[in-house]
Amino acid sequence: MPKNTKVTQREHSNEPVTESVADLLSLEHPMDYKSSQMSMGLSPGSTAPVKALIPSPDPDAEDGRPAWNNKLEYILAQVGFSVGLGNVWRFPYLCQKNGGGAYLVPYFILLILIGIPLFFLELAVGQRIRRGSIGVWNYVYPQLGGIGVSSLMVCGFVGLYYNVIIGWSIFYFVQSFQYPLPWAECPIQINGTQAIVVPECEKSSATTYFWYRQTLNITSTIDDTGGLNWKMTLSLLVAWILVCLAVIKGIQSSGKVMYFSSLFPYLVLFCFLVRGLMLKGAVDGIAHMFTPKLEKMLEPQVWREAATQVFFALGLGFGGVIAFSSYNKRDNNCHFDAALVSTINFVTSILATLVVFAVLGFKANVMNEKCVVDNAEKILGFLNTGVLSNELIPPHINFSHLSTQDYAEMYGVIKTVKDDSFGQLGLDACLLEDELNKAVQGTGLAFIAFTEAMTHFPASPFWSVMFFFMLINLGLGSMIGTMTGITTPILDAFKIRKEILCVACCIIAFLLGLLFVQRSGNYFVTMFDDYSAGLPLTVVVFLENVSVAWIYGTKRFMQDLEDMLGFRPHAFYYYMWRYVSPAILVVLIVATVIEMAISPAGYNAWVEAEGAESFHSYPPWALAMAYSLIVLAMLPLPLVFIVRHFNLISDGSNKLSVSYRKGMMKEISNLEEQDEQRFILNKNPSEAPSPMPAHRPYLGPGGTQEMTNTNYGTSTKTGYQNIGSPESEL
Repeated sequence: MPKNTKVTQREHSNEPVTESVADLLSLEHPMDYKSSQMSMGLSPGSTAPVKALIPSPDPDAEDGRPAWNNKLEYILAQVGFSVGLGNVWRFPYLCQKNGGGAYLVPYFILLILIGIPLFFLELAVGQRIRRGSIGVWNYVYPQLGGIGVSSLMVCGFVGLYYNVIIGWSIFYFVQSFQYPLPWAECPIQINGTQAIVVPECEKSSATTYFWYRQTLNITSTIDDTGGLNWKMTLSLLVAWILVCLAVIKGIQSSGKVMYFSSLFPYLVLFCFLVRGLMLKGAVDGIAHMFTPKLEKMLEPQVWREAATQVFFALGLGFGGVIAFSSYNKRDNNCHFDAALVSTINFVTSILATLVVFAVLGFKANVMNEKCVVDNAEKILGFLNTGVLSNELIPPHINFSHLSTQDYAEMYGVIKTVKDDSFGQLGLDACLLEDELNKAVQGTGLAFIAFTEAMTHFPASPFWSVMFFFMLINLGLGSMIGTMTGITTPILDAFKIRKEILCVACCIIAFLLGLLFVQRSGNYFVTMFDDYSAGLPLTVVVFLENVSVAWIYGTKRFMQDLEDMLGFRPHAFYYYMWRYVSPAILVVLIVATVIEMAISPAGYNAWVEAEGAESFHSYPPWALAMAYSLIVLAMLPLPLVFIVRHFNLISDGSNKLSVSYRKGMMKEISNLEEQDEQRFILNKNPSEAPSPMPAHRPYLGPGGTQEMTNTNYGTSTKTGYQNIGSPESEL
């Protein structure tokens, strides 16, 4: 900056400076991004005139923040984060449970009402402020800065157990390189001179036994830790090494990984869909899936579960969405991104549902045929011993080629004739509908039901390898977003090498994750899944919505979006953000609390002697641990509010971010060289572009009104506006 400018002269003066925005900015102390206000950003298109042949400074480049190499990398990162294991093993289960095709109606409605608007909101604030979750909410409203801290803590809790699931998938992936698959048949044990099937496996099934005994080696209660399961410990170590390598260079490394981890699952899903449709019974499964039970749409529980699924499917509140979008340029069309990623997520859920029920339809047919064979043998035994008369068997039935229709006819005749003693025969109806109605989700779907179905595939090891490699990639994409949601706010706040931070985070997470690879670890995975994220994240997103719509101001936020995008978003978003989304989130919070209050807190324990699961209530220490997860995740919200409300620590709101300051001061310097008076006083924004949009005054610390400078006969806003209360919107 030239030495003779007024700004430079004022820097060496003790006089209070109130004449101009430029002077005010030039005298700022070293600046801290944490609590600066959202309104201080430089909007696209507001660059000041510069000398010929001198390029206009680019704030996105000046702040030194990493950027995506191209738009495709960014979209794949957002898709990889939002499309995860829940799309494969949670969405199909909810469809089956809540009315089949009828469930898609409330899901789609809620996707439009809360999913896309809130996803758009997170993309926009991250892109606008170019900070992680902590920095973003300190900008918007410092007293609610705890939103970002809570978001980071939830990311930590979820990341701990989510990577354990990737470890399980890695173990199954390695075990798939053998024929026959190790979970295809029950193991045989030698008892004296006899070879018998392991009783635990005989009472359950081969895949169930392999999951609970060979993989988890699970204990019968959560009180019995059983020590570390070394196979799972090694798998968890490999999982954290993969995550560390993927995120160690930030978006430069994770962006490259996303090309594979985001696209490969779609290749596998399409392969499974084509193969599944060629299997016997696949059409039965798909037809069962999409047959609408319209009466289900009237049940409040269906709408609550649809809202929860929309909420978590898009990764709202975790901080990953904000972190990824913070590496975009400010003029990126995040409105298009929100619609695109949400649509891809929804279509992926439908695709995964088709695949799952095509395969489960095939499994249901196989199991139904097995049921017919087993019960036909019982009937033959009864015929040979005289318990049943041959006259009860229709003459056209051939036991050597017994169809399900023939068995159903024979079963009906026997049940009618032997009505009094029928229950003693122990015959099953063997209805395909019963098999299809056996709803499974989560690990039960991936590691038991789906693996059992694949044992009946031709070339079953190949399909098993593909399936678990797909799960690894789905999980890895979500873990990259989760880790980015953790590391980005820390890197924004502290000058730490990202490589050191990533390695340290992964080592600490691995050590903490040893809790989940004990023999009782699966019970803790269930606990963290039930308690660590649901309610805290819903509250976090509600406060995000309130911060932007009611404290910062929806009208003001819409103007910011117009500055960024070059067009004003539809008024639909205004009403969603301001009224509809907060109302739905309040209902969801209340419904979640009621559900937690009326549902018994417990877990499904594996009973070895019975070869089945049994529901157990949590012991007092485990219940305290479960509720402490909720408290710890939500504690930063009131804590930060109280500390800043009573000024126990400075919120730093009188400071601008370094990145904003650089861009602004460079432009002011160029303007000073040409005509400072023209910039500050004599031109309106339409004649002389300003580095600060004219419609947004500087929001300072604790001020209650705007200060107006009339020294030059012109009213120039340089003071403060109260950010503690909603602005007038209409």
